[in-house]
Amino acid sequence: MGHDNEGMGAIPHGKLRFNVLGPLEVWVGTERLRLGGLIQERILVALLLESDTMLPVARLVEAAWAEAPPATATHQVRKAVADLRRRLVGGGEILVTDGPGYRAAVSPDQLDLGMFHALLARGRDAAAVGNTTEVARALGEALALWRGPVLGGSASPTIEATAAALEERRLRAVEQLFDVRLDRGEAAELVGDLREIVAQYPLREALRGQLMLALHRSERQAEALAEYSKVRELLVEGLGIDPGPSLTKLYEDILRESPELAAPWSPRSTSAQPLSAVDSPCTLPYDISDFSGREHQLDEILDRARQVGGAGTQIIAIDGMGGSGKTSLAVRAAHRLADSFPDGQLYINLRGYAPGQQPTSSVSALGTLLRVLGLPDDRIPEDLAGRTAQWRTALAGKRLLVLLDNASDTTDVRSLLPTEPGCLVLLTTRARLIDLDGAHWLSLGVMTPEESLTLIRETLGERRVTAESAAAAELARLCDYLPLALRIATARLGKRFRWTLQYMVDRLQDETRRLEELSTGERSVAATLRLSYQALDKKNRVAFRTLALHPGGGIDVYAAGALLGTPPHHGEEALELLLDVHLVEQPEIGRYAFHDLVSSFARGLHGSDPASTDEAAVERLLSHYLTVTEAACDVLFPGRRSISTGIGDSPFELPAVKTAEQAQMWFAREQNTLLSAVALAVRRGYDRHAVCLARNVIFYLNAHGLLDEFEKLARTAVTAARRLGDDALLGVSLANLGVACWELGDFAEGVDVAQEARSLAERLGDRGTEAHSDSTLGLYKSLLGEFPEALAHLERAIAQERQMGLFRAESESLTILSTLYEQWGRHEEAANAARRAVALSQQLDQHENKLVALIDLGLAYVGLGRYTDADAALTQARDLCDDTREAGIVSLALALSAEVAYRLGEQEQSADYVEASLDRITSSVSLLRSVKVKNVIGRVLHKHGDHRRALDLHRQAHELAARLRYRPEEAYSRLGIARAAEALHDAVTAAEHRAACEELFASMNVPEGRWRS
Repeated sequence: MGHDNEGMGAIPHGKLRFNVLGPLEVWVGTERLRLGGLIQERILVALLLESDTMLPVARLVEAAWAEAPPATATHQVRKAVADLRRRLVGGGEILVTDGPGYRAAVSPDQLDLGMFHALLARGRDAAAVGNTTEVARALGEALALWRGPVLGGSASPTIEATAAALEERRLRAVEQLFDVRLDRGEAAELVGDLREIVAQYPLREALRGQLMLALHRSERQAEALAEYSKVRELLVEGLGIDPGPSLTKLYEDILRESPELAAPWSPRSTSAQPLSAVDSPCTLPYDISDFSGREHQLDEILDRARQVGGAGTQIIAIDGMGGSGKTSLAVRAAHRLADSFPDGQLYINLRGYAPGQQPTSSVSALGTLLRVLGLPDDRIPEDLAGRTAQWRTALAGKRLLVLLDNASDTTDVRSLLPTEPGCLVLLTTRARLIDLDGAHWLSLGVMTPEESLTLIRETLGERRVTAESAAAAELARLCDYLPLALRIATARLGKRFRWTLQYMVDRLQDETRRLEELSTGERSVAATLRLSYQALDKKNRVAFRTLALHPGGGIDVYAAGALLGTPPHHGEEALELLLDVHLVEQPEIGRYAFHDLVSSFARGLHGSDPASTDEAAVERLLSHYLTVTEAACDVLFPGRRSISTGIGDSPFELPAVKTAEQAQMWFAREQNTLLSAVALAVRRGYDRHAVCLARNVIFYLNAHGLLDEFEKLARTAVTAARRLGDDALLGVSLANLGVACWELGDFAEGVDVAQEARSLAERLGDRGTEAHSDSTLGLYKSLLGEFPEALAHLERAIAQERQMGLFRAESESLTILSTLYEQWGRHEEAANAARRAVALSQQLDQHENKLVALIDLGLAYVGLGRYTDADAALTQARDLCDDTREAGIVSLALALSAEVAYRLGEQEQSADYVEASLDRITSSVSLLRSVKVKNVIGRVLHKHGDHRRALDLHRQAHELAARLRYRPEEAYSRLGIARAAEALHDAVTAAEHRAACEELFASMNVPEGRWRS
């Protein structure tokens, strides 16, 4: 039976909590209770809305049914109460029978409505003593309790009447909070929130007046007056009345720019004061209460600002991309430093990146600052030189803090700088003003994941984030750890009470709509980025859009040059300029990357541009990567068969990949970028580029054991080649997919793929692909224990490769042949094939297959009992093993070395090789090599007398081999199990597995003397 709260399962323990300010919720700890149907919910809500008050049954009947109640309504109410008591922990003490009705006995801290009333009372007490900070905090916490309409809008008329009264209290609290925040100096920050709530309550004049005042104080008089016209039209047309006297007076005051409407100088003040009465003016914006993250940067600013010394004003400048939180950080620092600057703390927005507005000129800014200091208009000069001189005279002997926000030009800033040694200037800008001498610069990037989660917790609450910790982390990632994006996302969650964090994450997953989702009121990530973009000149706007076509993973100057169709140094110039304005980041020298949100924004700009321009840039980029990978593969994989791509070489300058070290480093650095480039080619319809680029990248992935990526890319190439209709490229792609299936142990599909590739190549007369397919089929047949068929395929492949001069391919086929002979027990022939493979690899200077060939040679010598020769071969193999080698092949070399060392009497060395080999067996290693290694190590451990570990490894090998149908190693794993079980005196297990292994070896025609030794 299930343990559902609707059944009679286990009852959770803990204190009950009730939420009625929205859809009904009842919680016990972190578990939400289910309460049955709508009738139960309405009855419980009615009781909770008037808690500790007896409600007669007749009243509960009215609450439960929206229309005419049934004849059995009274009985159903009593039944519903009884049902609720059963579902609630201690329900009989919560829902109390009181005379002719019932009463909900809950404490205020159990009910969100009780907490709402308590917080409103706390706000009133704080207002009585003038503590506006506490008023704002209490009102904010009270309003945060609301999650939507009572009962989610499904209340009965009786409940709706009570809910309407509650909604009025909520709106009054909203208005009080806006009043407090306006009195504390906020204006522009409130416009978006005010517009949103005015849209919900368009006839509520108090809210409309607050919006008008916020707009006026944000220097948007025309918009403020337009709001009055809107509400007047609504009132006249809808009700036949004009706006009330308070709103009308505000309209008239805005028209004549009444000084009474000016913002207060100090956030601690609740009413404006005349300029002349302010001895220590403070015009700093409101310091947000939930400031979080940036603690390290804040400490750096505070430490720097408090340093004593210097002959002039100290300047601390913060640069960063739009939305990175520069202003919030500067305002927080300014408030923390206020006591150190007793003569005033001044703020001015220079509007360097303000939407639809001209930057504030030096003349205008100086006029504002002088008025703040109490200078009357008739004493303020008209010209810049006069105002600059007056400003510096006014500051003589003063210790003043000046926050210059949103600067874009050094010339304008210089005029505003005090010259007094006791003053401090905090400056924010999107682009570093490199010719601003004497400034200490602090660059602000995105936040760390930890800082982002802290911000989410501060805004949404610890409980909500803890309940959806994984969704919170993903939300931070999708917001690119950008403070503005995080604040918008959390603001939307805070106002949409039914949304979960996961629901918001799901909405943000759609990259085409992500920027639309990250917009609320007047705050928008896209709008913020657009301002940075519009500040670029036309040439660099084009460069920004074009460079953003890069698929990601990092862009170097050569790829940038190819995209732009220019030499690399021009690409670098464009990237460095974008770096200066924080539209790209630089994770390492010479490498650049777009933030995810910036990429989304940039892609949205391409709709208005000619598609042909974009396509030409993408084609240049793909041809660039194809040309570089061809050159790198020629160096790293000599003797590789060339194919006709039908694509010309890139004419643009390439990075240096002339040596093996250079090519290896380039591939390692560009690996993720190249995978993204193949995906870009597929998306854009460049199937030929996709197939040919995938083939080159596959060589690197295979050599490094990156099997999952290898398989995915091989499948992508096959699909693209089929779509392209090019049978030659399809044959090559199928051949590579056949190898991928072998690496991952999918023999059935691998055989089908290799046979299709061979048939296609034979029809086309493509002897190279035909030979490759024969080699792959020989490999599969040998793994399946079909040795004669495997031998026929391999002999045919080797003969054809030798005739065509494909020595690299011949070397690889010879190693497969050597393994076949070794498993068959024909060790002398295995040694001959391996020696030929070693010679060819040395001729080609091809180390990756030379390593495999040397291991095969060692295996053959072990089978022949020539342990000294085996040791010599394996010593060479170990010399080739380094961090660039695939872990599985290194592990096999060490495992075989352990066996040879034991045979030579070096037991301690053998034990060291065993542990080193096992250390390299990981989940990413080829399953086939994992099976082989475990069987070899099991055999060695058995010789060491560690029979239990040997048994465990052979069992692991058997499980894998049986699942893969890897019949030779399945036989050896059973043999190993039998030997270990015998040593552990488990005769039954030993007999079972020995009989099974004899049957397997016999089916493969392996002579008994070959495997019993």
